[in-house]
Amino acid sequence: MPFKSLLFSPDASGAAEPPIKARYTSFFIAALILSLALYGSFAALQYQWNWASAFRYKLKFLEGWITTLQISFVSLFFAMAAGTLSVLCGRARFLPLRYLSTLYVELIRGTPLLVQIFLFYYVIADAANVQNRYFVGVSIMAIFSGAYISEILRAGIEGVGKSQLLSAKAIGFTEYQTFRYVIAPQALRSSLPALAGQTANIIKDSSLLSVIAISEFTLNAKEVNAITYSSFESFFPLAIGYLILTLPIMRLSRVIENRLRFDT
Repeated sequence: MPFKSLLFSPDASGAAEPPIKARYTSFFIAALILSLALYGSFAALQYQWNWASAFRYKLKFLEGWITTLQISFVSLFFAMAAGTLSVLCGRARFLPLRYLSTLYVELIRGTPLLVQIFLFYYVIADAANVQNRYFVGVSIMAIFSGAYISEILRAGIEGVGKSQLLSAKAIGFTEYQTFRYVIAPQALRSSLPALAGQTANIIKDSSLLSVIAISEFTLNAKEVNAITYSSFESFFPLAIGYLILTLPIMRLSRVIENRLRFDT
């Protein structure tokens, strides 16, 4: 194989898949460049590494990682329910329900998650006398992500061609049958890549729950840092732990996108 073919894509648009040997070679070169840049930066910093101090708290890192995993996937389940309910309410004939859905989506997407966490935990949960911070954390993440999932599903639904809706009406489908057999399958199909990406966002956004003292991955890393005064040794495992959770999801999103792509 010519050396040039190892470094250049056969298609300028990037649509054609390069040979596997070229992919591995180019990936190795990119990883090497990144590694050398990081090594040079830390060498210039002259940082004294102290991995032994952070390694003593490996179980604390593991417990926080597992907690983050649990919170993220429970939140995802309820976020899917909230997003689906919101998009259905947004299509309801009862106008107050429709505008309630619009307000929910716009308010949640238009305000920072950190502000919402403080508002839900210190105002709403306190007024409702809910003391379980894990329950509140899952609820906050589900409500926040549900607004984004609602918009993803709405875009998928509106992407269904009007000609198909007219065809369904012409053969006598009811509104429910049209949604069940025509709209929903196509909307879900086109929304799957974005939903996979939103799953990764839930995992990363859960790090903000540390502000209400939920012992998830980020808070535990901060506590190790406070005990050992080893900042990089505490936060590098944090970054790696999140990558272990998010990279497979990102890869899954890419695989789903490629499988669902079709020529027009």
